[in-house]
Amino acid sequence: MSVLRTLCQVLIYTSVGGTATAIDWGIFALLTFVLNVHYLLAAAIAFVISTFANWLLGRLILFRNAPRRDSLLVELIKVYATTLVGLLLNLLIMWVAVERFGLHKMAAKVIATGIVFFWNFSVRKFVIYKI
Repeated sequence: MSVLRTLCQVLIYTSVGGTATAIDWGIFALLTFVLNVHYLLAAAIAFVISTFANWLLGRLILFRNAPRRDSLLVELIKVYATTLVGLLLNLLIMWVAVERFGLHKMAAKVIATGIVFFWNFSVRKFVIYKI
């Protein structure tokens, strides 16, 4: 039953994360391709904004029944701390993909997002919300 529950949570988190990803990619594309902001700075800005959307949607939809262990502020700080690690992973993966392997910036963004998705879900499920 636990595996089935986790699978359902991953599927819901995919919807929540998909929305946050659309926000992330949209802001990234706007900053990089329209406003000519350096791609790593654009990725950082987009990641921070989309993290708030991800936290809010996740709390309202997926983790709404999780016991409240902390105040919302402390919870948000934990999510951003987790996301900071995710951001560093995201930037590192993008840098390696673009600078070392010559991938297109958006392709690098997609790959980095996929990897960091599992990091974020795992930490939220098993560490922050413990469900």
